[in-house]
Amino acid sequence: MARYTGPRVRISRRFGLPIFGASKYLERRNYPPGTHGPKARRKTTEYGQGLIEKQKLRYYYGLLERQFRGVYERALQKRGVTGETMLQILETRLDNVVYHLGFGNTRAAARQMVVHGHVQVNGRKVSVPSYALKVNDVIEVKDRSVSRQMATKNLETSTSRPVPDWLSLNKDAFKGTLVRLPTRDDIQPVANEQAVVEFYSR
Repeated sequence: MARYTGPRVRISRRFGLPIFGASKYLERRNYPPGTHGPKARRKTTEYGQGLIEKQKLRYYYGLLERQFRGVYERALQKRGVTGETMLQILETRLDNVVYHLGFGNTRAAARQMVVHGHVQVNGRKVSVPSYALKVNDVIEVKDRSVSRQMATKNLETSTSRPVPDWLSLNKDAFKGTLVRLPTRDDIQPVANEQAVVEFYSR
């Protein structure tokens, strides 16, 4: 499974955002990495700004470039606002929904749960993190002691993170449902998705 395995705090410092979650190191050094430290940088071009916004989303959702471009191309083929559609595709990926439900305490942990076969969709095992969920799909942790123990531990550590309104969660049954597609207001993206669309449409 392809994924980013490099230094995470460095990426977060580059963008000035906790891309991979909160970090005390990021709070202490809230300026870009490099030998010049907090010194002012040159003005970013329009192309450079689009690249930055694209990279923010790509790292946030844990996708490689080829995968992320595929998301954009799928969004382009659908009706509606391309940027919002792209965000909906990213948010309704199975690994991201498992994370939002609290079964994984990070997106990477949620992805691993899916890949290792701990998650079912509508009663069937799905081990593809990019699986596109549809409205009314039921996501469930497999009824196996190892799977349930892992999910219980993650649910306990993710109590401070509320489940989004577009999902419903039954903790006791280790089940969640995609109630509706999220809107842009629900998602509150970490990047300007319109700049990403313009970057790819060049």
